[in-house]
Amino acid sequence: MQLKDDCFAFGGGLIPLAAAHAELGRRLEPSTLPVDVPVGSSSGRTLAEDITSDRDVPPHANTAVDGYAFRFSDLGGKGEGWLKLIGSAGAGHPWAADLPGESTVRVLTGAVLPPDADTVVMEEDAELQGQRVYVPAGLRQGANARSAGEDLQAGATVLRAGQRIGPAETGILAALGRTSVKVRSRLRVGVLSTGDELADPGCALETGQVYDSNRAMLCALARGTGADVSDLGIVADRAKDVHQEFTRAASFHDLLIVSGGMSESEEDHVRRTLNDAGSLYFWRLAVKPGRPVGLGQFAETPVVGLPGNPVAAFVMFLVIARPVIARLAGENWKFPSGVPAECGFTYKKKTGRREFLRVRRRSAEQPEVLELFPRSGAGILSSVAWADGLAVLLENVSEVRPGQPLNWLPFRGLLD
Repeated sequence: MQLKDDCFAFGGGLIPLAAAHAELGRRLEPSTLPVDVPVGSSSGRTLAEDITSDRDVPPHANTAVDGYAFRFSDLGGKGEGWLKLIGSAGAGHPWAADLPGESTVRVLTGAVLPPDADTVVMEEDAELQGQRVYVPAGLRQGANARSAGEDLQAGATVLRAGQRIGPAETGILAALGRTSVKVRSRLRVGVLSTGDELADPGCALETGQVYDSNRAMLCALARGTGADVSDLGIVADRAKDVHQEFTRAASFHDLLIVSGGMSESEEDHVRRTLNDAGSLYFWRLAVKPGRPVGLGQFAETPVVGLPGNPVAAFVMFLVIARPVIARLAGENWKFPSGVPAECGFTYKKKTGRREFLRVRRRSAEQPEVLELFPRSGAGILSSVAWADGLAVLLENVSEVRPGQPLNWLPFRGLLD
């Protein structure tokens, strides 16, 4: 009998990734509530309301440069000529009077344009002689002038509910005069590892044990989404212990993320607990790495079950847990479509499953060419630290070669 060197060769149907994404969208609804927070501490939160501008930003036409403001029509048909300098204006100190014919006002960047002025010549382009300013030819009407509402217009919806607030969005809220904003409460995520072979870092290892790397990694990934994360420790491979920890943790978390215990052996109690005492929405995906991944529910709390192998846990967090977190947190996050790139390696795969390869851009000179980590094992966590993203090989692909187009998912796009 020929043995198959493929942990994915087994009987039974596998669920396509697209079907799993559709199922989690159908099963899950936002579980976070609207809360008011100060704008200054809102970065990283998810908006719970549309933001409509109640004013023009900027509120007045103003100058984009240091220079001289004037009416373009005063230059006549030649578009150049001498103007009389009658005063100056700075940011916060406007020139309020009307401009006499063929006159100009010196303005500093950000200053409100004088009434009727529509154009600004840069200081270094103009010629100043006493109280006269020469404007050279070649300037267009409206040059170096910013109109009222150029950035935000009154009545326009400028931010949408479900949008993550970042530094730029915080600035927009401040520009509108907002001191507080309604956001979603932080999603409460509990992260748990299972396995008798696991030990906490700092403890002495017994024969057959390894340090638990998954929990620290998954906690960090979940915190990167803006969630409020609890480290729930390690649970032994006993059905009673898994059930007891699920009962305790489900009562004060919006989501549980568990690594390990999702396969088919007699010691895989996470899947059995969900199947027997909760609900199992989907399980066993047509993906590599990460086939034994599932989504279920215990009591009222969704549970994402991830593989125990560190690389598979990392990849499936990005592919499954991240969309689940976005859905529960009320984000309008969408799974990224990827970036076109060029294959720099040869790789063969089985059809019928989607594979995620650990890759990175080859060099600064060839940013679009991807190279593959030389070892593909799902336990080689150093490959994730080496990589800057994942190359996606769809179900119908059996081989890729150098020069072929690839779809590249940078890690940063999966977590934003």
